[in-house]
Amino acid sequence: MRIVGIDLGTTHCAVASVDPSRGPGAPVEDFLVPQLVRQGEVAPRALLPSTVYVPAGHELAEGALTLPWGDDGGPWVVGELARWQGSRVPGRLVASAKSWLCHPGVDRSAPILPWGAPADVQKLSPVDASALLLTHMARAWDDAHPDAPLSKQEVVITVPASFDEAARALTVSAARKAGLEKFTLLEEPQAAFYDYTARHRADLEQTLSHVRLVLVVDVGGGTTDFTLVHAGVSPEGPMLRRLAVGDHLMLGGDNMDAALARRVEEKLLTDGRRLSATQWTQAIQAARTAKEALLGHAPPEKHGVSLVGGGSKLLGGTLSTELTRDEAQALVLDGFFPRSSPADRPRRAARMALQELGLPYVQDAAVTRHLAAFLAQHAAAGFAALGETAPAEGALPRPDAILLNGGVFNSPRISERLVEALSAWWPGAPRIPLLRHESLELAVARGAAYYGLVRRGHGLRIGGGAARAYYVGLQRAADSAEQPALCLIPRGFEEGQKVDLGERPFSLTLGRPVQFQLYSTTSDRIDKPGDLVPLVEDLKPLPPIHTLLKGASGKVAEVPVHLQAALTEIGTLELYCVSDVADERWRLEFELRGTGGSHELTVTESMPARFVEAKDNIERVYGNKPLPIGPKDVKQLGRTLEKALGARETWRVPVLREMWSTLFAGASKRRRTEDHERVFYSLTGFSLRPGFGYPLDAWRAEQTFGLFDALVQHHTDKAVWTEFWVMWRRIAGGLDEARQQKLYAYLQPHLARKVPPDAPPPGKLKGIQPEGLEEMVRTAASLEHLQPGDKAELGRWIAARLKAEAKSGGPWAWSLGRLGARVPLYGSSHKAVDVDTAEAWLTLLLELDLRKIDGASFAAAQLARLTGDRTRDLDPALRERTAQALLAAKASETWVRMVREVVALEAADEARALGDTLPAGLRLS
Repeated sequence: MRIVGIDLGTTHCAVASVDPSRGPGAPVEDFLVPQLVRQGEVAPRALLPSTVYVPAGHELAEGALTLPWGDDGGPWVVGELARWQGSRVPGRLVASAKSWLCHPGVDRSAPILPWGAPADVQKLSPVDASALLLTHMARAWDDAHPDAPLSKQEVVITVPASFDEAARALTVSAARKAGLEKFTLLEEPQAAFYDYTARHRADLEQTLSHVRLVLVVDVGGGTTDFTLVHAGVSPEGPMLRRLAVGDHLMLGGDNMDAALARRVEEKLLTDGRRLSATQWTQAIQAARTAKEALLGHAPPEKHGVSLVGGGSKLLGGTLSTELTRDEAQALVLDGFFPRSSPADRPRRAARMALQELGLPYVQDAAVTRHLAAFLAQHAAAGFAALGETAPAEGALPRPDAILLNGGVFNSPRISERLVEALSAWWPGAPRIPLLRHESLELAVARGAAYYGLVRRGHGLRIGGGAARAYYVGLQRAADSAEQPALCLIPRGFEEGQKVDLGERPFSLTLGRPVQFQLYSTTSDRIDKPGDLVPLVEDLKPLPPIHTLLKGASGKVAEVPVHLQAALTEIGTLELYCVSDVADERWRLEFELRGTGGSHELTVTESMPARFVEAKDNIERVYGNKPLPIGPKDVKQLGRTLEKALGARETWRVPVLREMWSTLFAGASKRRRTEDHERVFYSLTGFSLRPGFGYPLDAWRAEQTFGLFDALVQHHTDKAVWTEFWVMWRRIAGGLDEARQQKLYAYLQPHLARKVPPDAPPPGKLKGIQPEGLEEMVRTAASLEHLQPGDKAELGRWIAARLKAEAKSGGPWAWSLGRLGARVPLYGSSHKAVDVDTAEAWLTLLLELDLRKIDGASFAAAQLARLTGDRTRDLDPALRERTAQALLAAKASETWVRMVREVVALEAADEARALGDTLPAGLRLS
């Protein structure tokens, strides 16, 4: 058996291995990965580009994709040919899939890549794209080692140190899709350090004799990682211990390429226009090549850039310009590695993170400022490793050496600038030395393989345990202003160990899902498992964890349980609810679907003093036994509840969700009279709005959707139908894609007959005929999980209606704005309609005059909203025209800002976009 290290990189992948049977001196060997480099041409390369190409039909010659192991790759091309072909036919290239694994704003298991590609391009999920790269490496290895397939080897796969548990879980999923089962995850900065120790096995103690604190700076294609390692001496010899890792920074070589590509765009289009998405992809590729040339060894004065303009609605032919060495240095060195003060910190504007091709990058691109913040956060641990005390408040610990990693540092100018900028923070000290490397591209894979050898006792292991501490949020006490969090796993916890929090029991109900909010931190906190701490800012929320508790008996009952946590040998977090009365436990899984909303959960609160009275009033109307109440009591149930609880606008989320529970328990009694049914839908929708944002909302929405198939009992009463549709609009955000599709499948044939002004005379459909057209339209427009094609279809009907009637009132403008919104309220942004469609709708609203159509101004702002993602952003000239129209219509200043700047929605605008009020205390972003 061999130990195989795999660097699953953002830009490139690499493989190395070592034979443990040869003992501590076993050499680490690179594995050259056979891959298609041109059609019909296979060559072994040390690096496998992390790219996947999606060919169109018969674009590539038959048989031109055959690989040595007899596999043509199916519909995909992986590696060098994918990169080469993708630079010539943009829009079909999947790149930076690894960066998408840590993007919480999209469904990372959905086929969304290539981002912004036309509808006819077959798409991949980030997980599947990563699995394809791993599969290619596995089959290449198996072909070269038929008696030792990769699935039977000990595999170490590297991930960024800043990957959270969700991204690690997705990496594990990709590895298993590739057929790997026996593998471990290792952080890339550690792998780079292991490569260094592997090359100094014979003289490591001497090499590190004057080094106590090592700073590892890893700038890859999509992420930047910082790690501090303490190098010490014990009676047994040298000792290495990881002190700290940095928070997640989506910042790397891709951002530098984008900065240079924007400069190319400015030079080519001097009139404020932008390159099309296809041309932008070409510009990124060309900028990367220019960067490597202009910041490399013996750089030229300038580098030519050419783009093919064919197919663009803006331009045709070939576009050419040049990037100069001075421009590259100004944009990359001064923009990403500026000479800064040790007191400088990352700049945070009051806006959302910028996006480029869909990815939410950090707001401040200055690596040096992020590095100063990292050293400040871990100053105490750094000074302790140095055996010093901080000379003054705010002082930073000076590392004795720097180890660089990542292809960005192949540029001697970038490496020099970083060391120069950092050394200047300690003006009285000598320049900080660099620990030498042999290959920035191969160090991580080599170090991963050597790490496997170290785990067997053949080498010096880097101690330090878990890089993060993990906490779970608990219910806030009624008399407390602070929400507590329970420490599950402290920093430094070793892999393979378990924590059993039996001293913290609580009760859960079998047959109902349970959800916890998990938090993590990389700060230097000293907490023990089971400690209760205040929920403070440095505890960062992870995706919620959840499970459905089903007992062996199948009965509904309250059971006492406690939490059990472990760091697996793979390197991932496992959590269980363990029964205190039976031999049962339930695995807690991360929610990885991703939404555009926040993961923040409103804290559970105690109920108002008169809530029992309100509950009794609901049960009087919808209880199992009809009580002597009259029609007036049913009609005025909402008013009766307000007498007990205050004005309904003040009801907080916990009160509303408890009210939903009481209402839903009486759902079967809603059909007693027209008033029973109408009031039930009205209060149920109100109590569950907006369908998400509070623990277990998805489960509540799922339970409520069980009522949909029955439609309405009193189907001749339009008021009942209206409240029925209002309820679904209000809770739409809690319905998953399958349920939203089912809802739209019912609505679509009715809307097709009633919305377009030129629709043929509506023939009657079979079954009950729904009423309430305007609320049906609003409901359909609120279904953000629909496919873009369905949204575009409905939008075309609405646009035709608007154009024909051109009058104020109705749901038409609001619905267009919701269907074409550039930024979803809760859905994944890959479901946004295409730019051409949104521009057509926006142009119509502008032509009709925003001042004359009800809701048109806000709809226009939604359609023209700036995201920073050019695959979704409209033409700049049209956006500016919209901004001017909004000013002329005396629209809100915040609407004008969202067209001109990348900003988050104000609370009032979130409610406006939903077409409803938000519960008191709830924010979506």
